[in-house]
Amino acid sequence: MTSTTSVSRDDVLAALSTVKDPELHRDIVSLGMVKDLAVEGGRVSLTVELTTPACPLKETIERDIRTTLDAIEGISEVAVDWGANVRASVPREGQKAVEGVRNIIAVASNKGGVGKSTLATNLAVSLARDGARVGLIDADVTGPNLPTMFGLPAGLQASSSQGLQPIEKYGVKVVSIGFLLPKGTPVVWRGPMIGSAVRQLLHDVPWGELDYLVIDLPPGTSDASMSMAQEAPIAGVVIVSTPQNVSLEDAMKAVSMFEKLNIPVFGMVENMSYFVAPDTGKQYDIFGHGGAQRAADELGIDFLGEVPIEPAVREGADVGVPVVLSAPDSNSARAFESIARNVAARLSVLQRMGV
Repeated sequence: MTSTTSVSRDDVLAALSTVKDPELHRDIVSLGMVKDLAVEGGRVSLTVELTTPACPLKETIERDIRTTLDAIEGISEVAVDWGANVRASVPREGQKAVEGVRNIIAVASNKGGVGKSTLATNLAVSLARDGARVGLIDADVTGPNLPTMFGLPAGLQASSSQGLQPIEKYGVKVVSIGFLLPKGTPVVWRGPMIGSAVRQLLHDVPWGELDYLVIDLPPGTSDASMSMAQEAPIAGVVIVSTPQNVSLEDAMKAVSMFEKLNIPVFGMVENMSYFVAPDTGKQYDIFGHGGAQRAADELGIDFLGEVPIEPAVREGADVGVPVVLSAPDSNSARAFESIARNVAARLSVLQRMGV
């Protein structure tokens, strides 16, 4: 039976003002998230404008909206649409904004071989799949491997008269010095040349409009990392580690470095966290397990997630199809997607807090 009770727009707004964003702990009305609210008879429609299309709590917000409005007599139907308006980070003193880029996210660790490029690749593709406009820089100038991970041939722009240009694949605009180098060609450059190359990757490439520019940094505190940290208005950094102590020690040093540079650390990721035998389902902690979470707790930063060891990750990287696309139902793909949403949410929270 349909109720004849009249519901006003003010009634609906009052109800929605009791629905809180789970991370910001403020109501969605005062946060300006409620758009295009319409009340026609017993039907209510609205658009919820998120601060990122990769919001991990979208289902929670929708459930709370529906629960609140369904309790109002006279409402027979609720239609919720979604939008996103990614805010731009504000450059700090001495930094030059990258034209068209709203936010820069760096992926870093002091140790090589922990999976930074794998994380950066799947992070970028996951954000793009959620609807964000995403770019990706291979800032490991002396060891570029993002072309391989995206299935792009080395040196594909070596003869181009336009210089480095973004190549869009899987919804991500990718730039790497590897686009200019034939396969197997080493980069033997001193520090000033590396710093200059990093600046060109940032400011001389036509990125267009991007919500997120992900930067895959080289290991350690090299010229590339320092130049990027000083030149670019980095919104925050994701630190990658494996569970063993030697990797965690280096990861903690990376956290300390970025904190000294006044660059927020979004949190830590534990890569190669565990292995589940496909025949028995038994979990093996090959490199240990849980060390990154303990380190994050010790440092007072967020733990963003753990990624298991799975053949699909290596296979996807070798053939140029990131695991979030090649094996989307795998545990590692789900982990990468969750990490991407956690990073996007953390960035939104920091921006709201004015950090």
